[in-house]
Amino acid sequence: MSSEVKNNKKVSGEKNEISGVFNLKGFVPAGDQPKAILGLVNGLKKGMRRQTLLGATGTGKTFTIANVIQQIQKPTLVIAHNKTLAAQLAQEFRTFFPDAAVHYFVSYYDYYQPEAYMPVTDTYIEKDAQINEEIDRLRHASTQALLTRKDVIIVASVSCIYGLGSPKDYERENIKLSVGDSASKVELMRRFVGVQYERTNADLSPGTFRALGNRIDIMPISETIMLQLEITGGKISHMQIVDPVSMKLLKVVDNYFIFPAKHFISDVPTRERAVKTIEAELKLRLVEFDKEGKILEAERIKRRTRYDVAMIKEVGFCQGIENYSRHLSGKEVGVAPDTLLEYFPHNKNGEAEFLTIIDESHVTLPQLHGMYAGDQSRKNTLVEYGFRLPSAKDNRPLKYDEFEKRVAEVIYVSATPGKFECEESDQVVEQIIRPTGLLDPVLEIRKVGASGKYKGQVHDFIGEVIKDVKKGGRVLVTTLTKKMAESLSEYLKEQGVKAEYVHSDIKTMERIAILTSFRRGTFDCLVGVNLLREGLDLPEVTLIGIMDADKEGFLRSETSLIQTIGRAARNSNGRVILYADVMTGSMERAIGETNRRRKIQEDYNKEHGITPTTIQKNIHDITEEIQSDHAKAVNEELRIDKKLFAKNPDKLIKLKEKAMKEPVKILDFETAAILRDELEVLKSKI
Repeated sequence: MSSEVKNNKKVSGEKNEISGVFNLKGFVPAGDQPKAILGLVNGLKKGMRRQTLLGATGTGKTFTIANVIQQIQKPTLVIAHNKTLAAQLAQEFRTFFPDAAVHYFVSYYDYYQPEAYMPVTDTYIEKDAQINEEIDRLRHASTQALLTRKDVIIVASVSCIYGLGSPKDYERENIKLSVGDSASKVELMRRFVGVQYERTNADLSPGTFRALGNRIDIMPISETIMLQLEITGGKISHMQIVDPVSMKLLKVVDNYFIFPAKHFISDVPTRERAVKTIEAELKLRLVEFDKEGKILEAERIKRRTRYDVAMIKEVGFCQGIENYSRHLSGKEVGVAPDTLLEYFPHNKNGEAEFLTIIDESHVTLPQLHGMYAGDQSRKNTLVEYGFRLPSAKDNRPLKYDEFEKRVAEVIYVSATPGKFECEESDQVVEQIIRPTGLLDPVLEIRKVGASGKYKGQVHDFIGEVIKDVKKGGRVLVTTLTKKMAESLSEYLKEQGVKAEYVHSDIKTMERIAILTSFRRGTFDCLVGVNLLREGLDLPEVTLIGIMDADKEGFLRSETSLIQTIGRAARNSNGRVILYADVMTGSMERAIGETNRRRKIQEDYNKEHGITPTTIQKNIHDITEEIQSDHAKAVNEELRIDKKLFAKNPDKLIKLKEKAMKEPVKILDFETAAILRDELEVLKSKI
């Protein structure tokens, strides 16, 4: 990451030829996309702060948003409701903007057990977390891009509203290295430790360095390459970037910026000030506990805080330092913490100058609304019983009104926007017509009770499955519970229908394998609960059965029904059967909206002479989620290299570790997980 100074701002990476302009590559807008793009862009130009893109399933909402970004030319934050969807969106935006800085920002925990206390059983649960180093590296890459470039798109989960540390401190504490600078080896190592890099004698990982003779090797926190610095006569005489595995020279550089290894970073004066205010708060808290006669609580908080203060004094960091973020930032009591939003550009008045997209807003907005209350409930108990100082409560996610104040223009995106976003929006832009001309599926309601024509929903459904399978179609069916999904799958098999089930207890990798087999025709009917909604792209599906459609609730709400119906909208023969004895309000609204959209689509096709065509999507696409071609090729080569393992197992492990990092660059975490598991097998054999 060689650097130069351009317009008084640090530019990371190789000499940057990009002017900071978004250049969209790819398709030409079609269907309703041109109208939607024009509507949203005009809305932004007119100063509309809130808009909704109501886009039917399969209409290319992401491509529409990409066109809006290109025309508006502003850094953009895209918020998704889970990591998998965020990764998919990041991949799509990288395809549309190959020259821009598209980054992925989600929680870096593979496993996370928050600190908690349960007074009823007197059980204290210490914070336990397993940090994914690759995702941590991607988080740093996101913040560094925001501080150094303009053409930035960050695709994030709701973790973007959690405390992150001051961007001013993070930017100020970076280390600029230049050939010819006066510096001793000891001085440089001290500076690296000061920005939370760790010294090691082993192989480097992001955020570590080592000293070898008159040379220092360091791996930046956001990179997987290694910078080598030669020190001669008290000066940096040479710098070069090398591959850490092969040690191949990649580039000789004259300048380089090292950003801190932690987002919570501070200089010595700040830490000294923070220590004083922490000690003052502790003193007050001890007085309060003393007045209340809480001797045990007073002893707890005294030991915990004094230990943390000692660590901050000695090394500038302690476990759980984020709980002292208010003291380190100098913020007042109750003031919101710095988050990823503060890293985006702002004008001189502190007003945000970036675009915010809330994807699948009907799911994401409730998450944004609910984060603060859950966090405060847990923190209040920790403070009350002496496990944390009251200031720990200011290490928190943003309240929704605080989030609102920190963003500028917002576009809500959903096939089923909720009442909240529609009421908040200055306009709702519809995108109903698909570029393929496909229609929303045909709906049919079948009564199966005593007064119904059809005797038993399962029996009737099996007959429909057999009809569609004979025509080469695939079938989805949704149930209300996991047990029902498993039982129905078994019964279908007994009746000669090739079927499998998926639900939340099925591991991610196994779930993807099941979906791949389904698309390939290994089996014909997939049974699920709630996983057959947002984000499932299966163009082979010709029939969807919704069991117990009249059981009003979360799984049979208007939103859930419309999303489920949308899974059949990628096939020209798509149809949906709703098994119900009564017409619920949710069913009536979902059916009405689906029929409204279908009428609009039919009229458009008739006017323009369009014949709907089923989406032809390579079945390999879904297997790419399991393993990218590049990683698969590398992995296959390593897997069969038994001679290398017998001769030099350490080298094979290093090569495997390098291969594991390749899919991470394209956010293919499933492949990385496979390679990680194989690494464990290799290490166990050694």
